[in-house]
Amino acid sequence: MAMQTGSSDSPDEVLSVINTTPLVDVMLVLLIIFLITIPVVTLSVPVQLPKERNELRQSRPENIVVSVDAKGAIFWFDTEVRDPAALVERLKAVATRDPQPEVHIRGDLEADYESIGRVIQACQRAGIARVSFITEPPAKG
Repeated sequence: MAMQTGSSDSPDEVLSVINTTPLVDVMLVLLIIFLITIPVVTLSVPVQLPKERNELRQSRPENIVVSVDAKGAIFWFDTEVRDPAALVERLKAVATRDPQPEVHIRGDLEADYESIGRVIQACQRAGIARVSFITEPPAKG
């Protein structure tokens, strides 16, 4: 004797078979979406990122330290420089020395990038060949 479910004679009988076609369709659509989007996420432009390194540099007296505080004020060692044009004039005076001194920039953590950029631009306009940034090493651990 065979078991019949959902005969056309009685519409009130319970069907014991689940229609899996919509579930399979949804799974196939999701599979195709994942197959299309995953390579886009994993592939990107190949670049070589710089590695962190700390070099112990010997500070020489001829090196110039230019500082930028949190408000954007520029300092030549400990003396405040009134504007970037005055900084360019000071840098032009030292750019003619042989050997040319390095300029070390100390930027406050809260300083705007624009303030640091003005110092770099002043170094470029004055003809300074070597510019370095003084930073604190990251915390260990």
